[in-house]
Amino acid sequence: MAMTGSPNEITDTDPTMGTAAKPGRKGRIARRIAVPLAALALTGAVGAVTMAQASASGTSAKAATPTCSTSGLSVSLSKRLAGGMNHAGAVLDLKNTSGHTCALRGYPGLGLQDAKGKTLTSKTSWGNTWYAQDPGKTTLTLKNGQRAQAVIAWTHANTGTPDAKHAAKLVVTPPASTTHKTLKLDEWVDNGLLSVTPMAYAYKVN
Repeated sequence: MAMTGSPNEITDTDPTMGTAAKPGRKGRIARRIAVPLAALALTGAVGAVTMAQASASGTSAKAATPTCSTSGLSVSLSKRLAGGMNHAGAVLDLKNTSGHTCALRGYPGLGLQDAKGKTLTSKTSWGNTWYAQDPGKTTLTLKNGQRAQAVIAWTHANTGTPDAKHAAKLVVTPPASTTHKTLKLDEWVDNGLLSVTPMAYAYKVN
């Protein structure tokens, strides 16, 4: 009489006998248990790796210092600069007023406006200026209330000089920002050409 197992069991067949060879019950149970246990072990290992990666990523994100935003900075010209050969300039201060620590890196964006707020044609060069050398870009970590500086320079002209721009306002865009703040300038800037150093904790100007 032939004997049949349950539908989920695997039955080994011996072709020389022409009948089903019956493996031991313990062997069948071991095979049924071993497969899901192996799958569970693999799932656990993958899960452990995923959790470790997520933990590392969360730690990194938590440790990162946010970039200073335009709204969290006050902008001012702390010192006007003068010199021979019609050179002029100013020390630009960006003060962290956000209430938390933030980071700045790179050059501020600059632009010129007339008294009515109309944008004037201008061009800004990044690097050395008449008053200060470019020290290279570095990441500045500013605590609340702390300042960073850049040095701006241009050559000025007399009222009505051809190709000079009468800039009533200076437009300042902090590094890594897309919004700006506007300062009073009231200068005739030759050809609208400006130069500026990168942000640094402080500059000694010539």
